[in-house]
Amino acid sequence: MQLAAYRIVQEALTNVARHARASSVRVDISFGDELVIDVVDDGLGGNPVAGMGITGMRERAASVGGTMEAGADPAGGFRVTARLPVGR
Repeated sequence: MQLAAYRIVQEALTNVARHARASSVRVDISFGDELVIDVVDDGLGGNPVAGMGITGMRERAASVGGTMEAGADPAGGFRVTARLPVGR
């Protein structure tokens, strides 16, 4: 689960650097019954393009029994949220 979490954050930040034209990005991680990773930028937003990055993050989350969503943030920019089960 730890490696999946690391790679999801890594890919989300890579996507911000490559595509978002953002001036800032925030990574929030919370831990309880599940590990929740939330990466939000203030860039271009829009709908995700089904490329290898988004697909890879979804596959990594699923590989540990979790989920991942990506898309335009209602406040502007783009958001990636992954939920990974703890103790699996």
